[in-house]
Amino acid sequence: MDHRVRLKRRREARSVTRCSRQHSKGSGRWTVAAALAVAGIAGYFGWSFVSRNSPEIVSYAQGKASSDQEDLVGRASVIDGDTIEIHGKRIRFNGIDAPESSQTCADGNGKAYRCGAKAAEAVDQFLAASSPTRCVFVARDRYGRFVGNCFRADGESVQAALVRDGWALDWPRYSNGAYADLQAAAKAEGKGIWIGAFERPWEWRADRRNGKAATAPIVPLVGVSSGSDGCNIKGNINSSGERIYHVPGQEHYDRTQITLSKGERWFCSEAEALAAGWRPALR
Repeated sequence: MDHRVRLKRRREARSVTRCSRQHSKGSGRWTVAAALAVAGIAGYFGWSFVSRNSPEIVSYAQGKASSDQEDLVGRASVIDGDTIEIHGKRIRFNGIDAPESSQTCADGNGKAYRCGAKAAEAVDQFLAASSPTRCVFVARDRYGRFVGNCFRADGESVQAALVRDGWALDWPRYSNGAYADLQAAAKAEGKGIWIGAFERPWEWRADRRNGKAATAPIVPLVGVSSGSDGCNIKGNINSSGERIYHVPGQEHYDRTQITLSKGERWFCSEAEALAAGWRPALR
């Protein structure tokens, strides 16, 4: 073989080796960039087109999507009564609903208390007893949050415990009644929020989104006088003829007397009182 031919081939071989090394160093960056490009192509042409032309990138892109749905395990930070955070990711408990952070309820004596804060405290105490917390992916909600079934390190279900102790409700829309029996037991024993009156969290949120007043409590208050139908909002008429309603927990609720012969009455919800022409008491 001619000397010049052999020299040319050696030079070509060295060039190929250098290109191979450069490709290896940049392969990680190329794969990520290619995956992003594939996502855009897939959105336009569909995954079937991409899979026929670049199956390795499809595998990478789909693998990244599935990793976002993996179980989360770690020390939990409590956000509210039905939401925690693990490794910086928000997790919404599946199938239950707890009072919102700013929501108040009435205790057995008709006094208002921050039931949302109490629910969050109950979650914190329950999880602290056996860490870490493990959450199994179920779905993504409309806010993009991870929705999961969560368990303590000892295997106890977080959702079941919260409903059983009366700090969350079975949410039939998403639970298919999975915690209905536990809720019935908590209600019968007057645990947690079942000690008094409260509004279902999903209704409380809906009322505020729609700019409405709170609806009637689920259960009548224990130890508070009420009308014959169990309604406990007092529609009073003062000396000036002004119609004012008082809800349990307000300053003048206990001393306000209802005299039906004067036109005073009981209401089952604030919405009903407003519609009848009564205004809320200032305190």
